[in-house]
Amino acid sequence: MKIDFVSDVSCPWCAIGLNALEQALARVGAEGVTATLHFQPFELNPSMPAEGQAIVEHLTEKYGISAEQVAANTEAIRQRGAGVGFEFGLGKRSRIYNTFDAHRLLHWAGLQSAETQRQLKHALFKAYFTDGLSPGDHAVLLAAAASAGLDTDAARAVLDSNAHADDVRERETFYQQAGIRSVPAVIINDRHLISGGQPVEVFEQALRQIAAS
Repeated sequence: MKIDFVSDVSCPWCAIGLNALEQALARVGAEGVTATLHFQPFELNPSMPAEGQAIVEHLTEKYGISAEQVAANTEAIRQRGAGVGFEFGLGKRSRIYNTFDAHRLLHWAGLQSAETQRQLKHALFKAYFTDGLSPGDHAVLLAAAASAGLDTDAARAVLDSNAHADDVRERETFYQQAGIRSVPAVIINDRHLISGGQPVEVFEQALRQIAAS
């Protein structure tokens, strides 16, 4: 089974969705269902400047909600994350940042192996959501690359150049033209779409149905 996980590293529901999907895969894996994950780029805020923006300011401006609503949503997300074993660091994440370089690094990691790319994705989610670090900071990206077992000198060469920029933009355009407007978007075998950070049981049921079809 091929799974394309279209997401952004600054998307909290993507972190929740990935953990839930992996738990569902572990459940169906006991029955011989196997899958390979491929992480595809999507930028929630492609025009975000390098210095980022205060997250409460950003969310109130973008979605027209109050600071109190932001706080309530943040707590709901924290609880959903805890339910699938992902920790959102309380008070750690105060800004939202540009993620294009993170996507370039993820694309490069995917050329090494699917498993290495998966480990890097988890490291980037942890860096931003658990530790409150900037996914636009090259030092943060290099630390994440090292934790995923990638060569840091090679990773630095990618980040210091414009490597894979065209590849990332091509993939982003492909999924936008395919109608993807929100993430996570989980595409199975290029045919079946599951949208959003669904509960483990929803992913599990879908995986079973697709495997049986």
